[in-house]
Amino acid sequence: MLSRRRFVAGISSGLSLAGFASPLRIFAASARTAVTDEQRRWLRAVLPKEDQRYDPFAKMLVTAATAGPGHHTTRKTGDVHATRLSLNYAAALLDTGERWRIERANEIIRAVIGLQDKDAASPTCGLWPWYLEEPLTKMSPPDPGWAGFCAMPLLMSWMNHAEHLTPPLAGQVREAIVQATQFIQRRNVAPDQTSSAVLDTAVTLIAAQELNLPELRAYAKERLRNLHAHVKQQGSFAEYNSPTYLVIVLQELSRMLWLVKDGRDKSLATELHDLAWKHVATHFHAPTRQWAGPQSHSYETDLRKRQGTLAMIQSACGKSVELGCPVPLPLDLRAYRVPLQCPRKSVRLFGTLEAPKQVNETFVQADDLKAGAKNPVAGTTWLHSRFTLGTINRGDLWEPRRPFLAYWGMASAPRYLRVRFMKDDTDFASALFFSAQHEGSALAVAALCSDHGDTHPSFDPLKDATIKAASLRLRFEFGGDLSSCFVRTVEGSSKAIVIQDRDVRFILRPVAGALDEAPIRWEFPALKLADQVDAIVYQGAATEHKLTTLGNAFVSFTLEEWPYEQREMPAAGIESSLAEGKFHARWTTRGKTLTLDVPVKPASYAAMNDAFRDSVV
Repeated sequence: MLSRRRFVAGISSGLSLAGFASPLRIFAASARTAVTDEQRRWLRAVLPKEDQRYDPFAKMLVTAATAGPGHHTTRKTGDVHATRLSLNYAAALLDTGERWRIERANEIIRAVIGLQDKDAASPTCGLWPWYLEEPLTKMSPPDPGWAGFCAMPLLMSWMNHAEHLTPPLAGQVREAIVQATQFIQRRNVAPDQTSSAVLDTAVTLIAAQELNLPELRAYAKERLRNLHAHVKQQGSFAEYNSPTYLVIVLQELSRMLWLVKDGRDKSLATELHDLAWKHVATHFHAPTRQWAGPQSHSYETDLRKRQGTLAMIQSACGKSVELGCPVPLPLDLRAYRVPLQCPRKSVRLFGTLEAPKQVNETFVQADDLKAGAKNPVAGTTWLHSRFTLGTINRGDLWEPRRPFLAYWGMASAPRYLRVRFMKDDTDFASALFFSAQHEGSALAVAALCSDHGDTHPSFDPLKDATIKAASLRLRFEFGGDLSSCFVRTVEGSSKAIVIQDRDVRFILRPVAGALDEAPIRWEFPALKLADQVDAIVYQGAATEHKLTTLGNAFVSFTLEEWPYEQREMPAAGIESSLAEGKFHARWTTRGKTLTLDVPVKPASYAAMNDAFRDSVV
């Protein structure tokens, strides 16, 4: 939160309690990039809230530090001054046409440009830190994506308002953009890093066009061709179904359609744009207004907490879709300026679920020449009026992943169930996930690998295949409005856990599991409000576990809907066996047979992913 001193200083620098001072229009942008009256009204409504976060001493916006452990920043709490946030705010200030806001934008841009690494001998030359308080040398490690994230608002400011940047600053902005594009070229991110590839392509393509840089233009056009060819060959996006990153993809592809002049480039961008919207729309669960699973990256499981995402969809779909967003739409400052337009054939999918349907999509094709990629990455999503269930056939349980995700309830009161693997109450990235799904039934295995990562898949790899833990558990986490959601244990030939809500009911069945020779201990609640249920893999004194010496390390389970109109509880019907470090499970349900063959003796990430097999017949 802002201190009283900073808040008062913000008001005294020109901010009124109504949110803006008397405007003085002092520019006229080109028709192509001019701010519309509607956009300016939106700015006047939303900027006062941002104004209150402005620190006139640092000349940047103040925000709360938020990040997972070991992921770029070591600042996890407290107030910080954010570079990307400040530059997006500055670009919006310039769009208002109000003199005092334009003066403030100049101050911000000058301050943030000063934080860019400009040392030509430095590997991070052209890059910005996340925060004023944490220079690049202190980050863990620096975020290479920040070159594009900071360059884009600078580019928009330079394109639309160069005449209102003070003479020395205009040149500095141009130089900062060029240095950022040079970093992007050196990094040359692969097209399978979807959001970064799209953002970097947009920055370099538009910068080359607007700054008249022929060599950069050749590079950017080749980037776009490679990105298009990669996505076309794969048929989808490697950063699949992500409420975090596909929003960036949609915004930047829309920006390319808006600003790029070359007809061939616009054609390639249009194909990617329409495919991205189709990808999002086919995974949207209209009854709950939630983005159904599985998800490669998500930082808020309940989409109601990502109002900017819902607002972006609402804006792109127009009046034919109502997602319950407040007025004015809570768009991100990166998005309000970009003409967002969902293709008409995808719009209707956001409005209503016409009938139950299953979406099967291969996100990454198999590659026999690449270790760890000899099986495709494919998702299954069941969309029903009562609930949605989505799973990935193979993935990991790093914190942002949602490889197993269910939603149910109403749009005003949704509930969810996600699966996590916890090591001492922190998500463990070296827990792998394998599954087979048909409609509302899923068979799954979580197994430990020996060389992936601890809190992040690559930033903190396991050392000598060893972890130290006092607790290892597979967690079934419930969230949302759970006032009428209960879990209880049902006895029978084997114990099962029933998840019971007003309109939907699920059966969670333990199948098998072990840590070396020790069996898994499940929590079997008699009856309680749903919050979480754990399968306890290990609980005791903090102990070093050398994973490669373990015989087995896995948990297997099934989940299926038990409709209220079906009186008798469905029979389990699960066959399983464990031999020589491989687990086999076979389950006939809903007229299909689901099978999994999963290596459950810890080995390398690549070996375990290549040895896994699944089928739905």
